Amino acid sequence: MNAALMRTVKAGLVPHPNELDLKRIERGLSSRKRYLYVSPNVTPVRGGYLVESPCCSCNIDKNGALIDVALIHYDAVSGIWKLFRKNHARGIWEFYSLYHRLTSVIAELNADPERLFWQ
Repeated sequence: MNAALMRTVKAGLVPHPNELDLKRIERGLSSRKRYLYVSPNVTPVRGGYLVESPCCSCNIDKNGALIDVALIHYDAVSGIWKLFRKNHARGIWEFYSLYHRLTSVIAELNADPERLFWQ
């Protein structure tokens, strides 16, 4: 971990969300395999980012309203990214996986082979 980040963590400042990574996520999601005809929103939340999108499949919302797709959190102590998926039936976030790099999180969201995020 670089010295500047260590000072930020020790000082109690939260490195995420930040504008640079928010833009990286927005740009990265343009390569996704699902929901190609809608524009997802990436919103900063405490410690990370919320990905939402209009529901073009109408599986979750028949009217195509904005739905939760993914929650991305950064653990500043371990330097690990945590990815969560929304269980819409239960209305809760469920842990999905851990990643060492934000690019890996974005790649997983883009591929979504089991259709757990872009429903």
